Amino acid sequence: MKVNLKMLSESLGLSQTTVSRALNGYSDVSENTRQRVVEAAQKLGYQPNSQARQLATGRANAIGIVYPFSASDIGDIRFGEVVSGMTERLAEHDLDLLIHSSRPDVELDTYRRLIDGRRVDAMVVARTRVDDPRIRLLQERNFPFVAYGRTQSTLPYAWFDFDNEAGGRLAVERLLQLGHRRIALIHAPLELNFAMQRHAGFVGALRAAGIEPEPAFVVEAPINRVGGYEAVGRLLALPEPPTAVLIDNNVAGVGALRALGDAGWKPGQGMSLIVYDGIPTEIPLTYKVTAVAQPTGEATGRAIADLVVRVLAGKPLAELHTLGEPHIEVGDSDGPPPASATTTRRIRSKATS
Repeated sequence: MKVNLKMLSESLGLSQTTVSRALNGYSDVSENTRQRVVEAAQKLGYQPNSQARQLATGRANAIGIVYPFSASDIGDIRFGEVVSGMTERLAEHDLDLLIHSSRPDVELDTYRRLIDGRRVDAMVVARTRVDDPRIRLLQERNFPFVAYGRTQSTLPYAWFDFDNEAGGRLAVERLLQLGHRRIALIHAPLELNFAMQRHAGFVGALRAAGIEPEPAFVVEAPINRVGGYEAVGRLLALPEPPTAVLIDNNVAGVGALRALGDAGWKPGQGMSLIVYDGIPTEIPLTYKVTAVAQPTGEATGRAIADLVVRVLAGKPLAELHTLGEPHIEVGDSDGPPPASATTTRRIRSKATS
């Protein structure tokens, strides 16, 4: 038989109101009584009704994230790692993580339903945009949130981000040190803040070395494997292909790696490759790809969850900022440019034959 609140109250000789307030952490219930109620609830297997608990406390004990999934997002392994880290840390605070899938064109409507229905206590905004209407909506509604990435909003808000500009710069500086001058970038749409920042780091590092970026070497691609594959094909089809390429996300990076392999590429020969976040370990490789590395997805998720908890505790938003620093993890996929363009041209001819 399922134990309800009335049965639990009768077993303790307490009123249902007292038991309910003890379970929901109200300060007017003594610690001794609260502990007694909690122990009895655990012993009897009592599970509070979530809807009743929300009515009593005004809280859903859940955090929401709206993710505009497409078929290509199945390959975004890092996002799964971030979710895992968030779920683990939020559970330590008795908070659930609710993931809501939405088409990009109706994403704001999903946010409004979650806010108006008080189905969650706070939101995590993923893949922030330079000008982000989701963040404007949350600020207008005064609804708690943490942004996974910065935006151009001038109002204070909590965010977790990486120094993306530094990451783009570090990759270019490494390639320059290896002797490359013809360096390409495959980047996500620049409306996404991380892509804009990594692009800025790439361009800034080239210009600091006295090199003006070659427009044909800067290729936008969707965040999916097909996009990365096709972008590499465009670079290899150029009359004078680049000798090195940086890819600003590892989802497109997987496709780019396949395109190079199909064209006869061998690690560190002909065209050097650096991939942001590296290639997921689930992709079988006999070599290591040089990467712009960041804290793991799980660590990132835990850090975001910590910020959520602090937002809900009412901490000043201007103090709730976490910036992760990238570094280069050297692998086998980059090296000095070929002595002549022969090798790169050979790769190109295989790709276009």
